[in-house]
Amino acid sequence: MKKTKSIALGIALAAGAFTATNALAATTLENVKDKGHLQCGVTSGLPGFSQPDQEGNWTGIDVDTCRAVAAAIFSDPKAVEFTPLTAKERFTALQSGEIDMLSRNTTWTLTRDASLGLNFAGVNYYDGQGFLINKGIGVDDASQLDGATICIQSGTTTELNLSDYFRAKGMEFKPIVFDTSEQTVQGFSAGRCDVLTSDRSQLAALRSKLSDPSSAKILPNTISKEPLGPVVRQGDDQWFNIVKWVLALQINAEELGVTSANVEEMLKSDNPNIQRLLGEDGDMGAKLGLPHDFGYEVIKHVGNYGEMYERNVGPDTPLGLDRGINALWTDGGVLYAPPVR
Repeated sequence: MKKTKSIALGIALAAGAFTATNALAATTLENVKDKGHLQCGVTSGLPGFSQPDQEGNWTGIDVDTCRAVAAAIFSDPKAVEFTPLTAKERFTALQSGEIDMLSRNTTWTLTRDASLGLNFAGVNYYDGQGFLINKGIGVDDASQLDGATICIQSGTTTELNLSDYFRAKGMEFKPIVFDTSEQTVQGFSAGRCDVLTSDRSQLAALRSKLSDPSSAKILPNTISKEPLGPVVRQGDDQWFNIVKWVLALQINAEELGVTSANVEEMLKSDNPNIQRLLGEDGDMGAKLGLPHDFGYEVIKHVGNYGEMYERNVGPDTPLGLDRGINALWTDGGVLYAPPVR
């Protein structure tokens, strides 16, 4: 009897081990399909990038980057669950498998690529670090900030950039560090610091949260390069390619004039680049493990890159940001994606 129980226990353990091994061996795409949704890490609330409204509906350019991947997989941009993360939490959540991808205004750097086990899948916003000041302190340029008290969000590239800038200028500053952007702007609003520093897009978003946004201004200085984009774990090239090429496809769609409004008509285009983009020719979807018309689904539900930009951070939004270097390379910007072929 004991032997029978022992054999049964052994079989059960072996089955459990087999199941666990299979689970570990499953690709990210398989796991996402099994769950029926994409788990995407975002900020805890940054206007224009990722923020829930009063009904809990998330909006922002980082949110749309997640929704585009969901549309490519499920033909449903709503097949996403969002995990709000602080700057400190974001990489651990991705490394541990708590989330499938990170889309949280995160700067692409060599250190993050080489030592965190992560891959950046492109750039969905080219940014740079700047300074937000209270107009009352009478400063017009960052070179006048010697001795200033500066509010900073921890766990970001901001701290290092700030130290580099002040050291190079022979100036000193006193840092006041917060865990979240919400706490940082509250500290600035409460007068705990003279200056708030972050990416310029974040400064525009945070200024919009002030009770009197006109009381503060962003200085003209940009002290760093901050290419922001979606991130995945290393070790799953298929998933890396999916996230990378969904974003690249949206940039190509803008360049080709394919929008959510005209995508049905564009299905009849005789342009071979558009035919491949929308799945009317070639086997681009099969190469990624996606449906043949994943490009059509992305553009139909989420739109091209320009549409994402304009509705979330563009001139007609509260952030009011011009395209600037985020314009297509054909329009004077640096936005350029490899061809879909």
